[in-house]
Amino acid sequence: MSLDQLRRREFITLLGGAAAWPFAARAQQGQRMRRIGVLMHLAADDPEGQRRVAVFLQGLQEVGWAVGRNVDIDMRWAAGEADLFRRYSMEIIALTPDVILASATPSVLAVQQATRTVPTVFVLVPDAVGAGIVASLSRPGGNTTGFTSTELGMSVKWLELLKEIAPKVTRASVLRDAADPATMGQFGAIHGAGPSFGMVVSPMGVANAEDIERGITAFAREPNGGLIILPTPKTVVHRGLIIKLAAQHRLPAVYRSRYWAAEGGLVSYGPEFLDQYQSAAGYVDRILKGENPADLPVQAPTKYDLVVNLKTANAIGIEVPATLLARADEVIE
Repeated sequence: MSLDQLRRREFITLLGGAAAWPFAARAQQGQRMRRIGVLMHLAADDPEGQRRVAVFLQGLQEVGWAVGRNVDIDMRWAAGEADLFRRYSMEIIALTPDVILASATPSVLAVQQATRTVPTVFVLVPDAVGAGIVASLSRPGGNTTGFTSTELGMSVKWLELLKEIAPKVTRASVLRDAADPATMGQFGAIHGAGPSFGMVVSPMGVANAEDIERGITAFAREPNGGLIILPTPKTVVHRGLIIKLAAQHRLPAVYRSRYWAAEGGLVSYGPEFLDQYQSAAGYVDRILKGENPADLPVQAPTKYDLVVNLKTANAIGIEVPATLLARADEVIE
């Protein structure tokens, strides 16, 4: 059985656990049933989203929280759609959860618009202070804390990596969702660093699949171009299309997370985000046991992985430098 199959089975088992606990079993526990709301930025049928939820639920189980026995989970999947973030955050609040897990910046902002009292733990937020989500990383204040995904300086690393893997690139198009405030600082950092790498940097909107296809196709008409894909719900939801178009137009592209490279992207550099869902389960546990999110510091990743898809490089005519391969944490062949 593959790892993905195993995690999918864990996800189904954990999420379906409530069916195995009749009311009588709950009553025997002699404790109040707790409720956790979960707002995911991916679609419900996204395998990566299923893996993340499985890890979160497994983390809860390891510290004593079992679905249907002493905790209920109310889960919503926004699939990167702005109206769904708003609607589902209100639905979750209406269910009176004890704590909320919010995945990615739009989820957190939607939840904060709906409540400033229900404790909230976030994951995958690049710039929590800049987005106004917390007052500071060490003392977040308010009802929200969690785990950042990348530092702003990481954006420049992606530009540097693009130049290293494709030295002839002189134009970089940055795929971003202009409605996502987390991308403003990231794009600004990349744009500002462009001249030092001999690159002209421009933004590309990703409001929908049509925007993405039209934008990449137009950008590819001129030579010496490359792509940097910022981590937003929109780009993640449409990642299959982005990877396909980059390959079709033989455009070198840099991504943030390993799963992009595993699904056919050229190169990725960033943290392993499954770890954040495991850690988030620990914060949720501490809040359910009485700790205040205002006192739990926002944590940043400590390990970043470089993944190169050599098969994709060969297919689009990229000769990956030996020095880059030597530094890679994983080479997909």
